Amino acid sequence: MLPLSHLDREFDYLVPADIDEAAQPGVRVRVRFAGRLVDGYLLERVSTSERDGKLGWIDRIVSPVQVLTPEVARLVTVVAQRCAGTRADVLRLAIPSRHARVEGEDHTPETTVTAAPDVTAWRTYALGAELVTALGEGKAARAVWQAAPGEEWPMRCAELAAQVAASGKGTLIVVPDQRDLDRVGAACEKLAGAAAVAVLSAGLGPARRYRTWLRALRGSARIVVGTRSAMFAPVQDLGLVIVWDDGDDLHAEPRSPYPHVRDVAIQRAHLSGTGLVIAGFARTCEAQLLAESGWAQEVSAPRDVVRARSPRVVALADSDTALVRDPAARAARLPAIAFQAARAALGRDEPVLVQVPRRGYVPALACQDCRTPLRCRVCAGPMEMLSDGGTQHYRCRWCATGAGAPKCVACGSGRIRAQVVGARRTAEELGRAFPGVPVVTSGGDAVLATVPRRRSLVVCTPGAEPVTEEDGYGAALLLDGWAMLGRADLRVAEDALRKWMAASALVKPALAGGTVVVVADAAIPAVQALIRWDPAGFADAELREREEVGFPPAVRMIAVDGPAAAVTDFVSRADFPEGTDILGPVPLSPAARAPVSATASPSEQAERVLLRIARTKSVELVREVRRVQAVRSAQKGSVPVRAQVEPPHMG
Repeated sequence: MLPLSHLDREFDYLVPADIDEAAQPGVRVRVRFAGRLVDGYLLERVSTSERDGKLGWIDRIVSPVQVLTPEVARLVTVVAQRCAGTRADVLRLAIPSRHARVEGEDHTPETTVTAAPDVTAWRTYALGAELVTALGEGKAARAVWQAAPGEEWPMRCAELAAQVAASGKGTLIVVPDQRDLDRVGAACEKLAGAAAVAVLSAGLGPARRYRTWLRALRGSARIVVGTRSAMFAPVQDLGLVIVWDDGDDLHAEPRSPYPHVRDVAIQRAHLSGTGLVIAGFARTCEAQLLAESGWAQEVSAPRDVVRARSPRVVALADSDTALVRDPAARAARLPAIAFQAARAALGRDEPVLVQVPRRGYVPALACQDCRTPLRCRVCAGPMEMLSDGGTQHYRCRWCATGAGAPKCVACGSGRIRAQVVGARRTAEELGRAFPGVPVVTSGGDAVLATVPRRRSLVVCTPGAEPVTEEDGYGAALLLDGWAMLGRADLRVAEDALRKWMAASALVKPALAGGTVVVVADAAIPAVQALIRWDPAGFADAELREREEVGFPPAVRMIAVDGPAAAVTDFVSRADFPEGTDILGPVPLSPAARAPVSATASPSEQAERVLLRIARTKSVELVREVRRVQAVRSAQKGSVPVRAQVEPPHMG
């Protein structure tokens, strides 16, 4: 495999007679290229070559196992083209490293028969029964599933997978993390049996993961469950792909060419004619666009079901004022209403969930009066404050447009504040506020899967909320709401609502006393969406706002990062299609930097240029970016730049 952009094409080789039988499409091979042996894959056998001149010979077949299936080969090509990358980079993500000992083991496919599961629970949802029926009939049904509060979503996913398996087809389920993987894997094994399920994750170790991957390749596993690394899994007769919580950052691949699980799943469903379900408690703008366009159908519960299952959600008009009015709450950094909700749940011997934002969020600028994030008047990008010789001035992080004294676009105020983020000894403060109550923490390297149903305080970071062993939490306290909403990022409101809903879905219904307190202004749209439990309405409004200011997914955006001279050279060589907006260059923040070249000077300023274009012309722009990358790659001494299509964060 040749990672250089200008070498991203097929090469013809002769097949020696002694390996003719083993040289089948999809096997790993070793060939000589430019005087050295390199690894590759045999894509196709043909009788003649279009190349004039002498051809080299395949050196040897590394393994007779056809690891690159035709379906995955097509998918790899499309993903590389859409992400402005190379097939070599995508293949490294798609196919795990070989283990000869594992290949030598007995891999005789087991005969598994999965009975159709009980899918009564899907009748709760509008179009839910129709979705299950269509999948059972082998149709390519596509849906955006809005899970109801308190839903046992791993079992619902397992029911869809078992329904597809009963029809003789395979299912791929991709979840964000190991905790979700364990829950979904257990649910699938309960319905379909362990022999029919393969659980893939990077944490398995190279040998065990390759063994499990081969089970999927050879068809002995009809249901494959995995994290991000499983998005290219070679499931035989694939009939359905499920992506849970597509807004989670863990679904975005951090290695080149940076594909997102949701985008790969969409392309795979399109190329293979399979079903697709994008699922979650919340909804991303990308999922909303799929439902709005009619490419996928919306599957959601009626409002009366949502109201019956959701907890009571309470927000604050001003959390700072609440703390001033309640000195006892100040000691625990809890407003009075949150304190009361926790006491009520603890009085019923029920656990209380306390969600605290992670440390380290980049501070953002906002209006001090109404707290609306400060945005550039030219491109609507986030503003930053700089100091030059004691003089403060403001600049856009995207297009570098300066502003002497910016004003809030919402209220016109000229008073600016920095959003302070992070939690301060929350567990210790809660221990002092509620003496005698056990305090449990979950987050970082110590993430709990479950907690018992007993009187306790469970302090966790977003995404690390343990599931209660029964009934659900009595209350949830979503602290430091301004820290969640104060980051300078395009998806900050969407991400905050997603994390809040994931925590709130673990709380008992309001009819059973369940209460959620979110420490943020009740007038904020994301908070209102949580109170109403209306993620679809929020996603629709968010999509409309992005269309107005030209943000993804309403448009296609590509970030080009690298040393200043390299970025300038890249832009100067490009012939971008008409309608392309070039934003920047602007200095790249240290948090967003990544090594782009071992030859780049450490002292050279890293910069970013954003390329923005209408979605109808996005293919042309991506093609031009790939062309420029190939031209620069072919020139010795050219410092590489990183091109990322629709980066998940653009703060």
